[in-house]
Amino acid sequence: MADQMAAAALPMYGNKKVIAPNLQALADTGAVFENCYCNLPMCGPSRASLHTGILPFSMQMYDNASEFHADKPALPHYLRGLGYRTELAGKMHFVGPDQLHGYEKRLTTEIYPANFAWTVDWSQGREYRPTNLTMAPVIESGTCIRTLQMDYDDEVEYHGVQAIYDLARKADDKPFFLTVSFTSPHSPFVISNEFWDLYDHNDIELPTVAEIPLDEKDHLSRNLHYCQARHLYTVTDEHRRNARHAYYGMISYIDSKVGALMNALERSGLRDDTVVVFTSDHGEMMGERGMWFKQHFFEWASRVPLIASWPKRWQPSSIQKNVSLIDLMPTFLDIANEKPYDDYVDSIDGQSLLASLQGDDSSLDDVAIAEFAADGSTGPSRMVKKGSWKYMYLEGVDTLLYNLADDPHEQTDLSGQAEHAAIENELHALVMENWDPEYWRETIAHNQRQRLKIHRITGGDPTYVYKLRDDDGERYIRNAGAADTKARARLPLVAAAQPDKKR
Repeated sequence: MADQMAAAALPMYGNKKVIAPNLQALADTGAVFENCYCNLPMCGPSRASLHTGILPFSMQMYDNASEFHADKPALPHYLRGLGYRTELAGKMHFVGPDQLHGYEKRLTTEIYPANFAWTVDWSQGREYRPTNLTMAPVIESGTCIRTLQMDYDDEVEYHGVQAIYDLARKADDKPFFLTVSFTSPHSPFVISNEFWDLYDHNDIELPTVAEIPLDEKDHLSRNLHYCQARHLYTVTDEHRRNARHAYYGMISYIDSKVGALMNALERSGLRDDTVVVFTSDHGEMMGERGMWFKQHFFEWASRVPLIASWPKRWQPSSIQKNVSLIDLMPTFLDIANEKPYDDYVDSIDGQSLLASLQGDDSSLDDVAIAEFAADGSTGPSRMVKKGSWKYMYLEGVDTLLYNLADDPHEQTDLSGQAEHAAIENELHALVMENWDPEYWRETIAHNQRQRLKIHRITGGDPTYVYKLRDDDGERYIRNAGAADTKARARLPLVAAAQPDKKR
């Protein structure tokens, strides 16, 4: 699993600039889901939904400081019940006292806080920044010797590879479920020369869709313009090219780690009997429409890679129907148990993808749903994608309708047009099915107040983060803003060249 990796940035999804041979090899031997969406374009809620098969709001997951409650059975719980070993290396952004959610073993600490430090506060308006996110991570994009994210991902790779060898040495035939979750290519967009130099800077393209004027932006995009402090910074074409260059380098960096994991599987003799799945928790706007990071339903932010490979059983394929991350939990259970998951799983929102992996996608609903109430929001939003049509309900202020078959870059809003009234009404009904925006507005605001009160009183203690080393809290982020902490942890090239210079 990667973090903030947009499907549109990968070669198997049409990007011919990015160098990712190991991911391409995985795609060449497996199924590529062309239209997979995250269920909330922020880390914590997206990952919780992936693990439970339940839409975020239905399990009280609203932002990156929402508690993933321990009373929700998760994928590792079910797999343990089927006799699997379950292990996790890397980031999962579990908030709250339960830092395992069914995993028997965590092989690394967490990179981010697990308390209520990053709670959204609608009462503060659209400029409230729980993590102090600005355009600095874009403007400061480039090369470095070392970053906090590279420290973390190298550690994750080591433990992931070692876990494969350790599991291969077990004397029994007990199956395993191993999650290896990296934090790159999440912002800030900084990478070492080894991966930066894979690309010619002059060949790095600028965004396809230019900045949308402020008065023409939709309601949520305007909110994000201020929440991300874009009104306080000037982002130039060179900044955009630097950010893309570094982002592509970071993807190549993660690709090398996927290669290390696949090599360990091959060398240990496990590859033929191992299903390998690659995905991300959400995408990255990467300057499209003048937007950055995630926090919206546009394709670069919400469409994620999903590749599943098991050459021993499945033929390579390209699956066009809409799916989402909540579909992974029932899919894994169908694979593991070899019978329908709904025989023994509590009610969930996801659908199994096993039949489509075996060559028959006729049973897929072709519908993906996503929600949003996190950083930059001032109310609840929801999106539905059905076939080539995408409809967004944005806090009750704006709606957007796109036909991605004709308009893949989402430039022509068709909402309110008489000739598209039938599909708009159908998709609006799907958005509102068992979903009351006023209920969620009141419920989420109340939940924010509760968490903010607790955090103010306790100062974030306990942090809850799964701890392996005594100095974990010094190496990674616990109560501070992510952007500032990552910037301070960066070892720039100039500093490395001048060891006597005080920084």
